[in-house]
Amino acid sequence: MKSVQPIPKEVTKHVAEYFSILSEPMRLKILNLLRDEEKCVQELVEATQTSQANVSKHLKVMLQAGILARRTEGTSAYYRVEDELTFELCHLVCDRLATRIEQQARHFRAFSFSSRPQADDKKESAEDE
Repeated sequence: MKSVQPIPKEVTKHVAEYFSILSEPMRLKILNLLRDEEKCVQELVEATQTSQANVSKHLKVMLQAGILARRTEGTSAYYRVEDELTFELCHLVCDRLATRIEQQARHFRAFSFSSRPQADDKKESAEDE
């Protein structure tokens, strides 16, 4: 039997940091806005309806992590997704969540149909008495 090697602390730290970057809803909104094309900061501010300082803070985090790339044109900064794997990861997570929600919905439907008598059943019971 093969023994499992412990993961070095430095590795787990980096993986956890990567996931923490994607755990922020505003960053996911920004990534979605950048899915098809690069955008300048002002476009992202308008689309997210938040402050420029807030958008810039999130862009900086994703830029430092290598998820985004930046270019400047005059006084404007444009951002684009550099790491396409981010979208694959999000797709996997969304598919898994959708599957769980669909399973839960089936359980709720099965419970609601099996635990409550139908209106016709109540009528028949009353007529039999």
